[in-house]
Amino acid sequence: MKKNLLMWDETLFRDPEVFEIDYVPEQFNHRDAQIRELAFQVRPGLRGGRPLNTICRGLPGTGKTTSVKKVLAEIEEATKKLVPVYINCQIDNTKFAIFSQIYRRVTGHPPPASGTSFKQVFDAIARVLQREEQVLLVALDDANYLLYENEINQVLYPLLRSHEAYPGVRIGVIAIVSDMSVSLQNEVDARVASVFRPTEIYFPPYSGEEVHDILEERVLQGLYPNVLRPETLDLVVEQTMKSGDLRVGIDLLKRAALNAEKEARRSVDREDVCKAYEVSRYLHLAFSLRALKAEERQVLGRIAEMSARDNQEMNAGDVYRFVKEQVGVSYTKYYEIIQKFDAMRLLNLHYRQGRGRTRLISLRYDPGRVLEHLGQEQTI
Repeated sequence: MKKNLLMWDETLFRDPEVFEIDYVPEQFNHRDAQIRELAFQVRPGLRGGRPLNTICRGLPGTGKTTSVKKVLAEIEEATKKLVPVYINCQIDNTKFAIFSQIYRRVTGHPPPASGTSFKQVFDAIARVLQREEQVLLVALDDANYLLYENEINQVLYPLLRSHEAYPGVRIGVIAIVSDMSVSLQNEVDARVASVFRPTEIYFPPYSGEEVHDILEERVLQGLYPNVLRPETLDLVVEQTMKSGDLRVGIDLLKRAALNAEKEARRSVDREDVCKAYEVSRYLHLAFSLRALKAEERQVLGRIAEMSARDNQEMNAGDVYRFVKEQVGVSYTKYYEIIQKFDAMRLLNLHYRQGRGRTRLISLRYDPGRVLEHLGQEQTI
């Protein structure tokens, strides 16, 4: 009997782009209320006024970035007078890097590679906005990373107080925050808080039914008919709800279909999904590691090595001595780094009461997986 196998030049994917993490779908359901509120916040900018400042807040994978990108795309189509700029703060998390991206968007080319001060960059941005009578809208995705790097005030202050130095310049900010322990409006200093005054738009986690609808839509767009049976989609939804992150489900669909395609089968089965989940479940870890500097990756690697060896909560002082021996980092820098890791949900930093307060560290991920992903990161 002839096996139902793919030919060498066949594929299960109708449109593989649908399963990319940064894909913005035409049909975007279950976030209508948030998108309407975002549109209301930016509306003054369409009339030449300053857009209202906004914080989009919610757990990873709750539609914040896609909602903002949908609104920015509509602005691009509607007018040239409101200039939207999207910044990924995991990648660009210093003042100069962010304003270089804004400069590129406003002027159409990057700033000179060397010998250019921040003031020169910002002067050039402001002059274009004044000359063209344009309003600027800056979307800072994963703005909590600016907080980890102590850059948030350095970025927001010149944006929000630009009108004081450059009459007629109007700039609004959308900050996207995925760390629910962070209250951005309470973290900024007084000089920023007095002009920031954001409206917060909350993005709740998707329900199981909503996850099913979204993933089913991706399957219909991205895979050929009958590649993913209803019961297999139910398993993907179950695994997605377990992780709490819709991006895991999208990545899971892609990897499961690739697994089936590799075996030359015409449909995805349960084993393909389970095998894919072993990779997709660590999506947050992979994204987080991409945002780390070389020294931070070294420190996390040493913590993972120690965790793999001891297999228990670790005394922060003992960890520092091991890290110092391996990496040569100062205690002040070490403590800043582990606080950042705690904020990024890479590890837990907590205290135990005894004769004194002992600071303890425990990884949130399997240390072997952390070391594996760090190795992959270093080869990218």
